[in-house]
Amino acid sequence: MILHMCTCASTFHIRNADRLKQTHTHTHTHFSPFLSAPDRRRNTERTRTQQMSDNRPHGSRSDPPDQDQMMEYFTQQVLYLKEKAMLQTSVREEKKLLVENAKLKKDIDDLKKLLHETQKRKAVKLHQERVLTATIATKTALLGETTPPSQTAPSTRSETSTTHARHDGRRRRDRRGLDAAHLNSSESACALIREQKPDVSRLDLRVGRILDVRKHPDSASLYVQEVELGEPAPRTVVSGLTNHMPPEQLVGCLVVLLCNVRPMKVRGVQSQARLLCAVNQEIMEPLTPPTTAQPGDKVTFENYPGEPEKELNPKQRIWERLQPDLCIDLKGVATYKGVAFQVRGKGLCRAPSISNGGIK
Repeated sequence: MILHMCTCASTFHIRNADRLKQTHTHTHTHFSPFLSAPDRRRNTERTRTQQMSDNRPHGSRSDPPDQDQMMEYFTQQVLYLKEKAMLQTSVREEKKLLVENAKLKKDIDDLKKLLHETQKRKAVKLHQERVLTATIATKTALLGETTPPSQTAPSTRSETSTTHARHDGRRRRDRRGLDAAHLNSSESACALIREQKPDVSRLDLRVGRILDVRKHPDSASLYVQEVELGEPAPRTVVSGLTNHMPPEQLVGCLVVLLCNVRPMKVRGVQSQARLLCAVNQEIMEPLTPPTTAQPGDKVTFENYPGEPEKELNPKQRIWERLQPDLCIDLKGVATYKGVAFQVRGKGLCRAPSISNGGIK
């Protein structure tokens, strides 16, 4: 800025000096009657040359050292701006790389978890297949030992006819034996499947948030609740908590629901899920998931990695067969055969005030 002020001052002084010279020359030209004609022409040409030099741009009158300093200053500014732009670009690229690395780490962790769960499922299926194969083999061997030997018909024909008859009889016996073995194996497999007790992995348990509670229009002991489960629309659930909790205490609470039951009408109102509650001889209260859980989070069990069924068949009575193994331990944690109800990465499901109770 100081350099600019100095340049402007020098230009101002140069202009004033040129104006004085021009005025002097003009006066001398017009007020010198004693000059000859050639001298007058020279003075006129000199005046024109001086005017043309005065009409040049102001920057042309600056000194060469000032121009060099200005050029050096501008060059430094350009280099500084280039370095600043490159630094900003590198910072942006570094932020992008950090975000991409975080996403990749998350994807890798999810894939590892999925691979671990898949390996567990395969191990369980392989074990079940081995048990089933061994059981079928033992039952088939027992059935083969108990079958009576077939009686042979007396030979009353010629040698050729008896030979053909023997071959035909052997073929028929072989076919009958294969059909019986196949039938027995299929029946034993079906019986074994029926005998196998289902585990808790067949239940679709999820976290829900109660949005609204109202009394049942046709029953004084039932509530009708609207529950959010992370789906496009809330589900309607009918529960028997009227004699245990006021409706204001339920609104906004996180609860655990069984979501793959077949919808059914309860006193004229269709219930689309089952609310799980802890019970003892005096109290009944809903199970509470971890406070950091969100509606729609799945409740899992560490030693039971199977996938839940889309809808439970009421004829198989899976819930009724599993219910005796569902309980509240001494610490108030909901368990199945000693394995806790948990929301992965967020915590365990508990009973608010009940210990050593049941679940219904």
